[in-house]
Parts: sequence; C-alpha cells; structure tokens
Amino acid sequence: MSLTAYREFIASKGIAAQSAGFAMAQRWPDLFPHQRTTLQFACEKGRSAAFLDTGLGKSRIEACAAEEFRIASGKPSLILTPLAVARQMQRECESAGVEARVIREDAEVWPGVNIANYERLPKLDTSRFGGVVLDESSILKSFTGPTKRMICDAFADTPYRLAATATPAPNDHMELGNHSEFLGLLGSMEMLCRWFVNDTATASQEWRLKGHAQQDFWRWVSSWSRAATLPSDLGGDDLGFVLPPLRYHLHTVQADISTDVPDGMLFRIPDGSATTIHKEKRLTLDERVEAAAAVANTATGAVIVWCETNDESRALAKAIPDAIEVHGSMPPDAKVEALDAFTFGKRRVIVSKPKLAGLGLNWQHASTVVFASVSHSYEQHYQAVRRA
Repeated sequence: MSLTAYREFIASKGIAAQSAGFAMAQRWPDLFPHQRTTLQFACEKGRSAAFLDTGLGKSRIEACAAEEFRIASGKPSLILTPLAVARQMQRECESAGVEARVIREDAEVWPGVNIANYERLPKLDTSRFGGVVLDESSILKSFTGPTKRMICDAFADTPYRLAATATPAPNDHMELGNHSEFLGLLGSMEMLCRWFVNDTATASQEWRLKGHAQQDFWRWVSSWSRAATLPSDLGGDDLGFVLPPLRYHLHTVQADISTDVPDGMLFRIPDGSATTIHKEKRLTLDERVEAAAAVANTATGAVIVWCETNDESRALAKAIPDAIEVHGSMPPDAKVEALDAFTFGKRRVIVSKPKLAGLGLNWQHASTVVFASVSHSYEQHYQAVRRA
C-alpha cells in the first residue's frame, strides 16, 4: 500500500461531519463577507451551527438560510426564537428581502418562511417543514432536559437544520454535544465517550476533555460549525464591528453582618455557596434595590435593570416609577407586550431577569445597564450585557 493510499485509508476512519446540503440558490449581495461565508457553509453542509458572537448578524444569516432551506426542500421552513424575538426576526427577514410570517399554531403555517416562539413548538406539525433554524440555540444546553429532548425528537427527520448562538458552550464543552445531537451527528453520550473522561473517584457527572484528544475534538466541531468573535475570523473586515469598551461602575452597599448570626459566632461570615448567597441576597435586598433604583432614576435615556429573584423584581419595579416589569408568572402575550413596550420606547426602564429576557432581543438604545444582583451564570451575565 502506498503512503497516499494509507493516508486516504486513515482519513476514511475519521468522523468529520459529512455534507448533506446544496448550492446556494441566491447570491445575497447585501450580506457581509463573513455572513455569506457562514450561510454558504450552512447550505453546503445541510445541517450545521453558526457560533458567531453577538452583533455579527446571525439573524440575517438565519433569515437567508431559512429561505434557502425552503427553496431546496420545496417545503415551508421554520425559525424558532425566544419569547418576543419573533417580530424582531420578522423585521430581519424583511430587511434581507425574505418574506416571513409569525405563526402561533399549525393552521397558520404557510409555504414560505415561518417564525414561531419555542413555546409554540408543541402546537406545530414539524413534519411539514423542510428546514428549521434555531435562534439562540443555547436553549439546547440542558443535557437531559425535556426541552432539548423535544426539539431533537421533533426535527430528527428534517433534512436541513441550522443552530445559531453566540454562547454554544459557555460553561462546559459537553454542551456542544447537544448541538451535535440536534444536527443528527453524534449523540451527546457518544461524544462524551469518544473525547471525554469521567475520572473522579466519586459519582460525579463532571467530564473533562482528554488532553490528547483536544485537537481531534475541535477538528470534529469545526467540521459542522463556523465560529467567530470578529468578522476577520471568517475572512471579513472588522471595520464597524469593534465595539467601544464597556465601562463598569461598582456600587457597594453596606451589609449588617451582626444579624442572622449562627450560634457560637460573633458575626455572619458569608461564603461562596449558593445557599449562603441566596441568604445574603434576602438580607441585603432593601439596600441593593435602593442603590439600583438610584442609578436608574437619575440616568438619562433607556435603562435595563437585571435582577435574579421575584422579590427583587417587585421591589425594583416599585422603586422606579417609570419602569415596566417582566416576570415569569405573566402570560406569554403579556410578556411580549411588556418587552415590546421597552423595545419601542414606550417605557424608559425595564426590570427583568436574564433568563427571561436576556437572549436575542436588540436593546442597543439603552446605554445604561444595572445589575441589581449577582449570578453564577457566565452565559446569563454575558448575554444580558450584550442586549445593549
């Protein structure tokens, strides 16, 4: 066997994602080069992921991909979005020259590009669609969650798929396995068994990437995804995409550590555990709300106020006279109405949690963002900052 033949034999044993796509039907001249590169890859692969940072135009890519999927399959295509992002996605489609409609149930599906919130998925017959696009696909992050399972099962036979998010694996590389599973590549457990190891002495479910497998793992990920922090990562021009530096202002409140003191101690000494932090949030709620409200009430222009608990949300909304509150117990339509009120400038201040409104929404009109509480989630903090 020649060396060339041997190398071809070894290459045949690899597991790079195979192409199952098509050539783009349209040229899309209004796209930036990095967007067109990502779109072309999505079409040629057929099932892929776009891991582009916030602000690089993923929504425009998603709109064009949904149209290309519709043309290639001869069937309607679907874009799934977080709550209140559907109308925003429809505007992105219109700006790209793609006709799209927001739907709420199966009877409203039309032959073109359809847009629906994730909450509406159970009301849709997914076998009708020739292509699907997941906006903010980090919703797949839960390893065994019912939402992830429902989405993967619903589109297991859909020929064309695109997953788009700026934070595919914010806390753990294992989360990439859920994207792979949605795209019909390796299942999450198969990915773990191939490149990861659980070598702890306890029954922990913590997995780590094997040192010798790192290059092979990322080569596999790059065979079905495109990632970029700036356009230049994909051969584009960074001009106009480099943001000005963020300015962080830390406001410190005084906590009375002589209250709620454990037996045998003179003072309350908090540690970093989730239980202790939750307790400290409760004990310092009034002081933090007062400080956060002072910033929001004196700021000029639109203000986003992020919190973590329902008690914080209620107190902040009460302390900021012109704020609108979005909380989890609101009906979906009421949430959308409240989010739109801030988005379109009808209300100056919004109070909500990052897990409710921290994904997908474009709030660049707000130059002041207040975090009235602390969080252990890198993804939620990063996404919340990038809304503005």
